[in-house]
Order: sequence, then structure tokens, then C-alpha cells
Amino acid sequence: MKILMLTPYLPFPPASGGQIRTLNLLKYLSKNNQITLISLYKNDQEKRYAMHLESFCKKIYLCKRADRPWQPNIILKSIFSFLPFLVVRNFSKEAKELVQKLLENEYFDVIHAETFYIMPHIPKTTIPIFLLEQTIEYEVYQHFVRSLPFYLRYFFYFDIVKLKYWESYYWKKAYLVGTVSHADKKLISRIDPEITPVVIPNGAGEEIISTTLEKKDLNNPTVLFQGNFYWLQNTEAAYYLVNEIYPRLKEEIPNIKIIIAGQNARGKLSELQSESISIVDIGPDDTNVVKKLYQQATIFISPIFGPGGTRLKILAAMATGLPVVSTKTGVTGLLVRDNHHILIADSPDEFIKKINLMLSDRLLYEKLRNNSYKLVKEVYNWKNIAHKLEIVYEKIRSRKR
Repeated sequence: MKILMLTPYLPFPPASGGQIRTLNLLKYLSKNNQITLISLYKNDQEKRYAMHLESFCKKIYLCKRADRPWQPNIILKSIFSFLPFLVVRNFSKEAKELVQKLLENEYFDVIHAETFYIMPHIPKTTIPIFLLEQTIEYEVYQHFVRSLPFYLRYFFYFDIVKLKYWESYYWKKAYLVGTVSHADKKLISRIDPEITPVVIPNGAGEEIISTTLEKKDLNNPTVLFQGNFYWLQNTEAAYYLVNEIYPRLKEEIPNIKIIIAGQNARGKLSELQSESISIVDIGPDDTNVVKKLYQQATIFISPIFGPGGTRLKILAAMATGLPVVSTKTGVTGLLVRDNHHILIADSPDEFIKKINLMLSDRLLYEKLRNNSYKLVKEVYNWKNIAHKLEIVYEKIRSRKR
């Protein structure tokens, strides 16, 4: 099958949830399909990463978009037009012209658009478009605006209205919409009952899945939280862990240690560093360090309260046999059950209670890590996910015919 895939980022290095997702899909889809990839990039340094994708793609095209989002022309256009800021900042005239040219001169069975804000680059065409929404963007943006000082929120509310309008507008333009979770699927169908998305979930890469689950020392526990701290939700979670959970946890378990790791960790969280709290920066493609941190830890804590995100951090914990204590929001969309795969906590009291319970009950600890590890291997592995996506492509092609 011939696939034209458009992404608003280069899928390497695997620095963000979206990049990890696209990279793994390309890896497996390329075995049975011919993929032409069009990716946007911000600066020339990113272009050197294209070589890592050459074995997965028939052809790769890189198109320039704005290096910095907060430029006067982008801000003014988003203010004085009906387009939201997210669409304006991710638009590339070069990409739009390229897509037009490719569709005029080449044949494709399906166009795969990763995120709705890549859709403005696709002209009117008879080729079916599969639009994959990694998250519902207006919800994420709404959460961001609520974090701003009250006197600034007013200026962003109109942009949220525009964002919600255009997001649903492009859902209608697609032949089929995909989501990464059943929760997002239900939300889209609630907003527009005529749309019935298909779920193509996220997964854990082969490089992170442990071959065996080694015994953990529950008497000298280490709590891990890992994420990309360019994202507000992860930064909020880190401060919640340190300020709301850790002080009381330290009283009950004096020898407990905390590791908070990820991209831009020191840039955002350096003030949280202490004798018992380690802040660790991780390079965008340093998978070995990530896996080592998961293996060293005793429990993974995910006090996420903001919407959005791909939950890859939790899937990675499950893949390495690291039991998880998370908020309901943190595991939204994952096929996990409380007290079977993970433990749910939505307040500091609940986090303290669940952490103590897990560390004091070896049978519960082993049950959780084994059940979640099995779930990742059976459901959340990229080979199976890519195969599911191939079936979707084939159905699209067959129906179109």
C-alpha cells in the first residue's frame, strides 16, 4: 500500500510522545508498505535526524515552519483571523505546495495526517484521509489558559473557541478519524455524533520492555516520575509530588528517595533538588538512561491532573515491571483496572495510603507489576498496533473502491 504521511514534527529523535509514536509506527508499517513522509521542522539542526528514518520511508520531505512560535506575524495573524494560534504557528507554505504537487503527480492509497493542525496543508482530494488525533488539543490548551493569571485569560479564550471549531472542522474533512484512547473516542463522538473514530493506541517500544522482572527491594524504596518538562502537565505533577506528597511520605518512610527525570528537568525543576530528591536531565534520544532509571526505581508515581498526553511514561513503567500509582486522569484511556494493574490515587492522602500499601504487601506489589507487564506485551506493543492500523488502511481503501 502506498501511504502519504504528514507529521508536524520530524519523528526523530524520540523526544516526545508524538515522535515516539510516529517512529514506531513507521518502523513496522514500512515492512509491508511504501511510505512517503512529509515532516515539518523548525531549524536546520533538526534536518540531520532525517537519516535515521531513511530505512523506513520510500521518500522523506522536510518543510520549514516557524522556528519560534511567539513571533509578531504569527501572533497578529492568530488575533486578526479566524485561525487559532496552533494552526498558524504550525503552517508551512512550502509543505502545502509540496503536498499539492505530490498529489498531482503520484498515486497514494491513503493520506495519514498525524494531528488535525497538519490538515491545512492537504488540498481537496479524492484520496481518503485518515486523521489521527494524539490528544484533543482544545482541552489541553484550555488547561494551559486556566494556569495563567486571571487578567491574561480573557485574551486566550477566543482562541480556544477557534481551536475547538477548527479541530472539529477537520474531523469532518477526514474520511476516518483515529484516537489513541477510548476516552478521546467518546469525547469526539459526543462533540459530533456523526463521527465514529477508531482507536489506535500508544505502545511501549521493544527497547524498553524488560525480558525478566527482577526482585525489588521494598525496604529501601525509590519513587520515580519521568516526563517531558516542556509540557505544563508534567511540571505541575512534579511540583505536586514534591510539595504535596513527599513531605508526609518522608515522615512515614524516612529512607524513601525521589527521582524526577526527563527533558528540561533541570531547566524547570532545579529548585526541587535536595538530599533525597534527584532531578535528572535526559537527552532526547537517551533510551538507555530512561530504561536504567525505570529498572532502579521501586514505584512509578504519576500525579497528572491536566488533560492530554500520550501516557507513554506509564506504559514504559508497566513494560519494565515497575508498579504504578496514578491519578484517574493520568491513566485515562489505558485499559487498566484499579488494584489489578495499577493503584489509583487522586489526593495526597490517597497517594500516601496506596504507596504504603504497595510497599508493605509483597503479594500485591508482585500482582500489580506482573499484570501490567502482561498487558503491555499483549496489547500495548507497537507491532500489534501497527498491524491494527494496516487493517484500518485496508478497510479505507476497500470502502473507497
